[in-house]
Amino acid sequence: MAATLHDVARLAGVSIKTVSNVINDYPHIRPTTREKVELAIAELGYTPNLTARNLRSGRTGAIALALPDLSLAYFAELAAQVIHEAEAAGVVVLVEQTGADRDRELDLLRSPRLKLTDGLIFSPLGMGQEDAAALNVSYPLVLLGERIFDGPTDHITMRNVEAAKAATEYLLKSGRRRIAVVGAHEGEIVGSAALRLQGYREALADAGIPYDDSMVGYTTLWHRANGADSMRELLAGGAEFDAVFGLNDTLALGAMRVLQESGRRVPEDVAVVGFDGLDEAEYSIPSLTTVDPGREWIARTAVTTLLERIGAGDEKPAPRTRLADYRILERESAPAGR
Repeated sequence: MAATLHDVARLAGVSIKTVSNVINDYPHIRPTTREKVELAIAELGYTPNLTARNLRSGRTGAIALALPDLSLAYFAELAAQVIHEAEAAGVVVLVEQTGADRDRELDLLRSPRLKLTDGLIFSPLGMGQEDAAALNVSYPLVLLGERIFDGPTDHITMRNVEAAKAATEYLLKSGRRRIAVVGAHEGEIVGSAALRLQGYREALADAGIPYDDSMVGYTTLWHRANGADSMRELLAGGAEFDAVFGLNDTLALGAMRVLQESGRRVPEDVAVVGFDGLDEAEYSIPSLTTVDPGREWIARTAVTTLLERIGAGDEKPAPRTRLADYRILERESAPAGR
């Protein structure tokens, strides 16, 4: 038979209220009393009734995380980091995959399943700036990504333009002058691809190098196969380049494979830089130089910001936008000195 709160109180020689205060980490308890209760809990193997506690507090002890596609390494690693940060705070994470579909993302924001959680960390890909009003929800919400700006909720994101500009400048400083891009989205105005392409163009302009659209490989998805296909199209079109900037690491890895298949040496003939700082980029051959956009900071800040909102209750502080710092991880595919 499972031990009860009464059993713990009896063994520790304290009141039920004192046991409850220890379990709920009430601060004003004498260390000796806390120790007696904790020893009794350990001896009896007592497990608190979280359901009852949550009913009293009005909280579930869980948060939701909605991401577009867990088959993309960036989102898989982001999810793992969010779960790690939440667990450290004593919170569990329920993960939703939206498939980057606008209707599914909008439905999720209204889903009754969210009543099982205390708040949502949300990274949309299908929604756009015109959907900002849909983020005005009754529960705590933290927005990630680059699809919606200046919305009614906290926004944690990365410095896409500045980081992409720095990556392009890195290649320019190493002596490369004809830099191709893999992964642009044709016609996109708001989003990661558009912002990173903007940073690339700004770096070229500052260096006095004209923008050449024939050096840009367009695609739709950001998987390895898309990077490979985009690189094949660039090569088939006769583009001549001495460097490649992949708008994410998986695109860069796919492009690098095709370069090697074509007989081009990396980095001797073509330097390659990616974006995302994925774990696998460190173990490719050659290892991939990449931009770390601050994913760990983004995960940690998203969790702490959401928990702050949950803790604030009915108070509604003004929404904040917070930007992660980035760094370039120099590796074999693009050493700093040519």
